[in-house]
Amino acid sequence: MTVARHGANRSSRIAGFHRKPPQERLDLVASFAGLDAATAAHLADMGNLPPQLADKMIENVIATMNVPIGIATNMKVDGEDVLIPMATEESSVVAAVCNAARQTYDAGFTTSVSGTLMIAQVQAVEVPDPYAARLRLLEKRDEIKAICDACDPLLVKLGGGFRDVEVRILDTLGGPMVITHLIVDTRDAMGANAVNTMAEKIAPHIATWSGGRVFLRILSNLADRRLARAHAVWRLEDIGGESVRDGIISAYQFAEADPYRAATHNKGIMNGISAVILATGNDTRAVEAGAHAFAARSGRYTSLTRYEITKDGHLSGSIELPLAVGLIGGATKIHPTAQACLKILGVTTAERLARIIAAVGLAQNFSALKALATVGIQSGHMALHAQNIAIMAGAVGDEVEAVAKVLVERATVRIDIAQEVLDIIRR
Repeated sequence: MTVARHGANRSSRIAGFHRKPPQERLDLVASFAGLDAATAAHLADMGNLPPQLADKMIENVIATMNVPIGIATNMKVDGEDVLIPMATEESSVVAAVCNAARQTYDAGFTTSVSGTLMIAQVQAVEVPDPYAARLRLLEKRDEIKAICDACDPLLVKLGGGFRDVEVRILDTLGGPMVITHLIVDTRDAMGANAVNTMAEKIAPHIATWSGGRVFLRILSNLADRRLARAHAVWRLEDIGGESVRDGIISAYQFAEADPYRAATHNKGIMNGISAVILATGNDTRAVEAGAHAFAARSGRYTSLTRYEITKDGHLSGSIELPLAVGLIGGATKIHPTAQACLKILGVTTAERLARIIAAVGLAQNFSALKALATVGIQSGHMALHAQNIAIMAGAVGDEVEAVAKVLVERATVRIDIAQEVLDIIRR
């Protein structure tokens, strides 16, 4: 099998591409894109993920994308010291968590969770009597439970399974829809496969009982029955006094009131949360979707965190958001790096993992707000970003730190300046 080389006549239609081994796929892609030998060799090196495992995780694998994993120190969660593996490409994210945790290390973070309940939705349309159908479906609770629990006997054996059914009448552009929610305890699994299977199984019964037609049957990533919460107090003497405290509160109030600011505010929170989610092989997109939907649950997009002043005048911070994470299934169970990160965390339940991740999100947010309220976000970010710019300019070894140091001193982190500095150093 050959592919036209890089040029006007190349075609992306490659028969049987998915059946070929990764190296053969890579050869075809290299030919198609005109990749040089060095680039192709770089892609062929899959690092610590065996090619045969990568080939089973997603379709049409040719390479892996290695993201640095850093360790956040100083974290104490519910009285227990813990090291946090964080997978991210963004400078200063790990350092921000370390600094926030250090400034409240004595007391640490206090956390809780609401449970491990997930929601599956079954959509019925063209229901002739939607309000009566709602009652008919609620009356079938015991039958629904039996059908759902039969889908996953092991989950039931582990203490999970069907918990309840809810039925909503939703007014839409296409008319009223009857939406059935299956509430399922997924325990230490994220739960997507379990609840989706249950939704598929119950769908024909919903159609019969409601008298309508069933279309969508899938989980909701707005996992508002699976909330994780964290709280911490930063003492005035540890953060720089009342002016810093008041600046942080003012920054929070800005985010609480304005969705333009809240979007960036919450993105910073997710910098920390998504880094731990990725390091542990969990679903970053599901968690991010749930978090942002939760931030808009009042009908107005707002902050995921809150800051207040304690009776002693110290800064109190808290966070609450959906965190559907698991320890079993998917990449979490089969990716060797994810397994190693879970060992570093020392977690044995999905609830504990969610608690730690919530604390990381709060720590990340505190550091960002403190930087914004004092020296500005670029000051702390600049030193780490300057190293990336130095590397882009061609610096290697000790040159990286030397070039970065000059960029920071000049307060101008640009690649053209980095190249000039590198030329001077080499001369």
